[in-house]
Amino acid sequence: MQGEDRWADIREMNDRLIACERCPRLVEFRKAVVGRDKRFRGETYWARPVPGYGDINGRLLIVGLAPAASGGNRTGRVFTGDKSSDFLVSCLHEAGITNQPTSERRDDGLIYYDAYITAAVKCVPPDNKPLPEEIENCSVYLRSEIGFMKNLKVILVLGQIALQAVVRLIADPAEPRSRYRFVHGAVYSMNGIRVVCSYHPSPRNVNTGKLKRSDFVDLLKKVKEMALE
Repeated sequence: MQGEDRWADIREMNDRLIACERCPRLVEFRKAVVGRDKRFRGETYWARPVPGYGDINGRLLIVGLAPAASGGNRTGRVFTGDKSSDFLVSCLHEAGITNQPTSERRDDGLIYYDAYITAAVKCVPPDNKPLPEEIENCSVYLRSEIGFMKNLKVILVLGQIALQAVVRLIADPAEPRSRYRFVHGAVYSMNGIRVVCSYHPSPRNVNTGKLKRSDFVDLLKKVKEMALE
């Protein structure tokens, strides 16, 4: 798995990523949602592809689905400024993976310990449903992020789309993809990296009790321990 075959480092990759316009539908939508949320009217939106964040030399990679319309698409940082990030980062903090329990804006001082967080798709998709070709277009960036993480041991995937994106990039192509079914808490070994599945920390999953805080924190602590092994 190589990340530097296209770019010298993660900064160079992110410079290219931020300027990306490979998916016309997503380019249009990320701009169209600006100002739709009354809470943020008058605020300047990022409205561009959202790069990953954290320690690229870390042993843990967290992969979500895509930026939220009024979250990452507004703030310019992945899992920042929306309900999903409120829940996720508070749980990460309880598990000892971040220095603070909140993620509200790019300059809020949030630090990820030994971990990097990103998304399978870097632009907000309509109805949170990226098309297969959009996931494929973005895979070049996720592939490089994985390649740049030279100390990577564990990938935590948040949801089925994140799992599918990772499987396509690092699983043995001789293995049937159906082997890697999305089951919350499942652990798979792919190319020397352990991949752990979790429900996405979306308001729907949290509010319905599908993803319980105590269970999620326990899973995060387990993932942290696995990365230290």
